[in-house]
Amino acid sequence: MCGIIGVTGSTDSLSLILEGLSRLEYRGYDSAGVALQADGKLWRQRRAGKLAELQNAVGDAPRSATAGIGHTRWATHGRPTDANAHPHVDQSGRLALIHNGIIENYVQLVDQLIGKGHEFTSQTDTEVLAHLIGDEYDRCGSLVEATRRCLLRVEGSFAVALIHADDPELIVAARRGSPLVVGRTEGMTLLGSDIPALLSHTREIYIIDDDQLLELRPGLIAASDLQGNPVELQVRTIAWDIEAAEKGGYDTYMLKEMHEQPAAVRDTLRDRVQNGLLHVDEMRLTEDELRSVDKVFIVACGSSYHAGMVARQAIEHWTRLPVELDIASEFRYRDPVVDQHTLVVGVSQSGESIDTLFAARAAKRWGAKVLAVTNVVDSSLARESEAVLYTRAGPEVAVASTKAHLSQIVGMQVLALYLAQVRGTIYPSEAAQLFDGLMELPDKVAEALSRHDQVAAVARALPPARDFFYLGRGVGYPVALEGALKLKEISYLRAEGYPGGELKHGPIALIEPGTVVVGIATKGRLQSKLLANIEEVRARGATIILVVNDSDERTASLGDYVFSVPQTFELYSPVLDNLPLQLFAYELAKARGNDVDQPRNLAKVVTVE
Repeated sequence: MCGIIGVTGSTDSLSLILEGLSRLEYRGYDSAGVALQADGKLWRQRRAGKLAELQNAVGDAPRSATAGIGHTRWATHGRPTDANAHPHVDQSGRLALIHNGIIENYVQLVDQLIGKGHEFTSQTDTEVLAHLIGDEYDRCGSLVEATRRCLLRVEGSFAVALIHADDPELIVAARRGSPLVVGRTEGMTLLGSDIPALLSHTREIYIIDDDQLLELRPGLIAASDLQGNPVELQVRTIAWDIEAAEKGGYDTYMLKEMHEQPAAVRDTLRDRVQNGLLHVDEMRLTEDELRSVDKVFIVACGSSYHAGMVARQAIEHWTRLPVELDIASEFRYRDPVVDQHTLVVGVSQSGESIDTLFAARAAKRWGAKVLAVTNVVDSSLARESEAVLYTRAGPEVAVASTKAHLSQIVGMQVLALYLAQVRGTIYPSEAAQLFDGLMELPDKVAEALSRHDQVAAVARALPPARDFFYLGRGVGYPVALEGALKLKEISYLRAEGYPGGELKHGPIALIEPGTVVVGIATKGRLQSKLLANIEEVRARGATIILVVNDSDERTASLGDYVFSVPQTFELYSPVLDNLPLQLFAYELAKARGNDVDQPRNLAKVVTVE
């Protein structure tokens, strides 16, 4: 989820690029860079860290440049370093390229290029694309045609922009799966990965579709498809102000991030199968070491802990390894039984949560192997672990986690299948079928989110209440806990999550008319058990909201209100069952006039015990 910007036709292109990057820094802040065309040469500067590091390093930039490109990075391939920062150049050093997305077949492409004598200076998939297009440019002499030919060979997602020293006014750009917008004024053309980068210069924005290629010159835009056929771009007039544009037109960051969840899940799953086998991002443990593991600990806090609860069931089911789950802040204080045959999985969106980081450090001192599940490349947790699975949700601004949480659930399903693959506890054909089920989730997530209006209608119709109980069985239990947490975090209403079987052991004493009970009642082995619990609270006057699968009319008939979601494998159901509960909490919080992005007393990253 990087930010890209390009300008051609301005006598002050550097200032415009830096301004655009500042508008896009929320999309990535691991590193930043800029490349300019001037006097038949390329000038380039890159810096790891926040944008300010780059701004302090551009004092020698040529003032005669009228075109250039800039980038702010959310790292995927390669750590946040100067060498891995964009723009990347080709073998000649005369072509520069910026990229948002993931090139899935970069390994095969880099092997081909090395065979031709190319040398690479970074760990990124992006540099491979720069070399590939530069190699083709040497043959055909046209940047537009070279880009077209190479993108037909590329698998994965991309929004790219390129410049070449041979043509000082030209920017070539294209997209597939990653966002790209273009705008122009008289004598100037701009491109960006999001509308905020352009909005202070023009409100007439051209939205680019997948597999469209752009030739940009001052005040001019020519578009074609990858077969070379001209296409007509649709223009859109933007009425938002800058703040609204940074939120993509949504009222809040939380709402925007909830609707980014299909892309977050898709990106987390992308490029997970290579040569028919699953893999994680960074693996410094041998397969023999993983096969020697006889116990798994998962340590996490908050929403990450709830994701770990789902992962525990998946790992135990597919690997037959015993799994313990610990609140990270308690793990190192209770003398857990850990040795060299233990795998400790630390789960943290930021990779900086102090409790999870200290738990991982303690596990290493005790001899355990440590694997991180995190959303931030080169975070402390990632650096200090022997293996890493990145969730690739992109920056999450709202304090209450939505897309990062969903990506953790999906990422740890991949981890569970990977461990089962290494340990030989499932057949390859079964692993392939299960991964295919994961790949169906992004579309199903989008379908569930499209029902936001139905959830909002329930929130509006619900009689006033202050007490909410969320009930689940099996993998529905962590969904109940997460749903209750979301409601507490942003609406400030009392909400508790319980396994349905625990009702009769005390909590049912609190059920009375006016209490709202939310049941996670999608199909699974324990659905009938959960519905029996629902009957118990109905008999005591509770108002019932049920999360049910599409077409399950019998279960739906037991609720006063219903949220319906598509059906999937039982172990994957938390990915979909969480969605209406996020939206429900959001609608109740907004109705109460709360700040959903920055709820009271909470911070995005907990860095103190």
